[in-house]
Amino acid sequence: MTTRKSGAILCAVLFLFCAAAALAQQSTGTPAPIPSAIASATKIFISNAGGDAGLFPQPFTGDPSRGYSQLYLALKASGRYQLADSPSDADLVLELHLTAPYGPSNANKAQGASDARPMFTLTVYDRQTHYVLWTLTHAIDWAILQKTHDRNFDDALTAIVSQFEALSGKQPAP
Repeated sequence: MTTRKSGAILCAVLFLFCAAAALAQQSTGTPAPIPSAIASATKIFISNAGGDAGLFPQPFTGDPSRGYSQLYLALKASGRYQLADSPSDADLVLELHLTAPYGPSNANKAQGASDARPMFTLTVYDRQTHYVLWTLTHAIDWAILQKTHDRNFDDALTAIVSQFEALSGKQPAP
């Protein structure tokens, strides 16, 4: 390779590196806006997307609607929202799904793979447009004992509620 070609390649690599660094600095300065529909919502409808097979009654007690019921009761108890009986009466639709992912495709944890854990996914939809506005996820910690599985389930659901309240700007008073 000639010196001119090597210099051109080096110059192009340096240019791309500098452009990527400048873009990274810009993206950390100001956070992207949260859709205004999330903060302005007063009426929400909670949808139960269920839970994947193999999670009830082991490792978690109850049935696949357990997470939905707990989310519904938590948001009702908070008093920050009016819970709608129909999606057409709501500003937002929250869809809760409990997934049971399969194991990692590459079990080498040094390369970023990890053991799969069940997780809650809360998807926030704009009722009028049916577009996804936001998605929150929270993994359920691993346990050995049944009561610890159940406590971890409850803790993960509480975390999802807290994430949603923080996102909407309707956090509980300290």
